Amino acid sequence: MRERSLDEWLDQMIVWRRYLHQNPELSFHEVNTSRFIAEQLESFGLKVVKNVGGHGVIGILHTNEPGPVIMLRADMDALPIQDEKETSYKSQVDGAMHACGHDGHMATLLATAGYMSEHREDFIGEVRFLFQPAEELLPGGAAKVIADGALTDVDVIYGIHLWTPIPLGQYASTPGAMMAAADDFYIELTGKGGHGGMPHTSIDSIVAGASLVLQMQSVVSRSVDPLQPAVLTIGTIKGGSAQNVIAENFTISGTVRTFDEETRYVMKERVHQLTGQVASAYGAAYNINYVMGYPPVVNDDKEAARFFDTATKAFGADRVRVTPKLMPAEDFAYYLQEIPGCFMFVGAGNDNTGAIYPHHHPKFDFDEQAMLDAMLLFIQMTKSYAEEYITSTVHA
Repeated sequence: MRERSLDEWLDQMIVWRRYLHQNPELSFHEVNTSRFIAEQLESFGLKVVKNVGGHGVIGILHTNEPGPVIMLRADMDALPIQDEKETSYKSQVDGAMHACGHDGHMATLLATAGYMSEHREDFIGEVRFLFQPAEELLPGGAAKVIADGALTDVDVIYGIHLWTPIPLGQYASTPGAMMAAADDFYIELTGKGGHGGMPHTSIDSIVAGASLVLQMQSVVSRSVDPLQPAVLTIGTIKGGSAQNVIAENFTISGTVRTFDEETRYVMKERVHQLTGQVASAYGAAYNINYVMGYPPVVNDDKEAARFFDTATKAFGADRVRVTPKLMPAEDFAYYLQEIPGCFMFVGAGNDNTGAIYPHHHPKFDFDEQAMLDAMLLFIQMTKSYAEEYITSTVHA
């Protein structure tokens, strides 16, 4: 089989990415996407495991030399967003769109798998290429992938996100906490409805709810260590049906973002306490549905150090940066709770190509050159880990 040049791999990635962009599938419904991925992996001569954690796929590269088991991960699912871009490759599925770069992640990992299969002699041990379903929707695909045993015997895992807030050509990560845990709450207060002119005969759920909203603004400032980042946001408020009717029911929903488990559970406890206390003060009943979402993404310190060393040597110090902590969540966090690894950003923003919109925007796009940058980072991280393994084995 003729070895392809990097330019040829980029051309192939663009073809794959645009096909996937035109044919998005939502979380837990990645049936055709899974089939497409498996077919490409099989064409590289890899062992392919299907239906991992749902519609997940793993391609396995067995090299000719003993060594570590390294896993590389991409996510597969699209978002329920209408594509508003005017491009030849815009989504052909009404109400669904790859608005977060997962199409690029899949194309990148496919090319990485193809490249490594062509250059098998340059690698040792086993490399597993994980295409994970349902990153965008709780409870997420990562936990199901792990439950299916995908991490068995895996020594380290790396994940890459094409990231438009960072310019094309830049690479970023950080040791320790990188992306927040994301938890949501849904609260219903139940009072006693009545006439707006006779409030003394009722229990006003809106007054109780308004008080609760205000009380919650003190949770971060008065219950959380000021050195620990945290966010509590009320996203929806619903109550009432007419201007002269005291509402019996009032509902609010919101989100909580934290970076460590202690703060995460402090926030949960305080939301429950305040809701109960405010409801009691106004004589209302209450119900809380507090949904614990993805945990924080916490990079292994050693593997984060590997990223900075490897990326600096491969691409230059001026192209490598430390990313600040980010409040968006990622279910890659579940893998990092089980084994060492590192989550990394590859810059994909470019004003000149229209890659200017934020992730999850209906006009989201990224500079496709970034896929080659991501592919090279995957390759270099894999080689670095393998080289350290060889060194440690020789000196053992």
